[in-house]
Amino acid sequence: MNSSRPYLMRAVYEWIVDNNLTPYLLVNALLPEVYVPQEHVSNGKIILNIAPEAVQNLDMSGLEVSFHARFGGKPMQVHVPVAAAMAIYARENGRGMVFNDDEDNSPEPHQGSESKKDKSSGPQLRVVK
Repeated sequence: MNSSRPYLMRAVYEWIVDNNLTPYLLVNALLPEVYVPQEHVSNGKIILNIAPEAVQNLDMSGLEVSFHARFGGKPMQVHVPVAAAMAIYARENGRGMVFNDDEDNSPEPHQGSESKKDKSSGPQLRVVK
């Protein structure tokens, strides 16, 4: 299955913006292919304001979040793979979603002998008069 993280991120982002709140994205800046202003990274993490007023050309459609923004007056193109997104939440009240590192590594449902046994045992109903 595809990762659910990009879909959930877009949904939470829309929900936050629809409620006139400020969406913040918490990012693990130590992962590969993360392009963020390093001078604002603290303890390997950075919090990005991704409100429509704060960024230009926000794209959350694929497997990364990308946008143009100014940091300390300097323009920059930011790229954050969805795997590096740790949380998306509203600045004003902290409501949003935290993502687990192993979210997309959950095992597939086991199709072991139990399911075969259940299918071959036949119906368990009987006629009552």
